[in-house]
Amino acid sequence: MSKSKSSPRNNEFVEECPSCESRTPHDVSIEIKTESRKRENREFSREPYRVTTCSRCGNTRSQRMNDA
Repeated sequence: MSKSKSSPRNNEFVEECPSCESRTPHDVSIEIKTESRKRENREFSREPYRVTTCSRCGNTRSQRMNDA
């Protein structure tokens, strides 16, 4: 018995890829990025970002979670 589609892994989601111009599996993770360039405010300027990488073409995108 063969499947037409493979099951996604725990951190993999099927999403639209602008590079592939189709819905493809993406690895999804959350990263904390520091936005301030000022040394005295760096610890207060960290924000979570949703990072997606297309499993087919490798295109990586990140979106600030507070802007989602």
